[in-house]
Amino acid sequence: MQTALADFVKSSPAGREADAILRSCVHCGFCLPACPTYQLLGDELDSPRGRIYLMKQLLEGEPVSARTQLHLDRCLTCRACESACPSGVRYGRLLDIGRALIEERVPRSPPAAGQRYLLRKIVPYTQRVRALLGLARAARPLLPRSLRACRLVRRVAPCWGNRRAPAPGPRRGTRDA
Repeated sequence: MQTALADFVKSSPAGREADAILRSCVHCGFCLPACPTYQLLGDELDSPRGRIYLMKQLLEGEPVSARTQLHLDRCLTCRACESACPSGVRYGRLLDIGRALIEERVPRSPPAAGQRYLLRKIVPYTQRVRALLGLARAARPLLPRSLRACRLVRRVAPCWGNRRAPAPGPRRGTRDA
């Protein structure tokens, strides 16, 4: 693929790396069946090939919008497309570069920025999630109907944290079975 990177990124190490990755993509489409978001949504822009086009536009200095940001955000970064790619495109690294650049160019709304901040500070920590779910269970009558119906709000899954739930069914492969 031919590229003409914009001046703001052309001389940076990330820009040179992105240029090399973009040039290795031949847009064959073998990545499409491997991408879970493309399989679910069926939109070409929610496929690795479509996102590569969006990142190319970004790197070439064309205007980008919140819609471009949304398509890049939807990628699960599972990198299944990398193993399906015959050209060996390092899509995960290109996506990291593209996401960093789009964060600089497209500001997020304060609620979206706050939501992302909270998710980064809560979700990776089991005890924090457990505490919030406990609060949600206590405040369940006050919650909106959609959250009240959530199974996790009704009860916390017993396998979270250090507690381990026994596997369902009869015990097998042990002496006392």
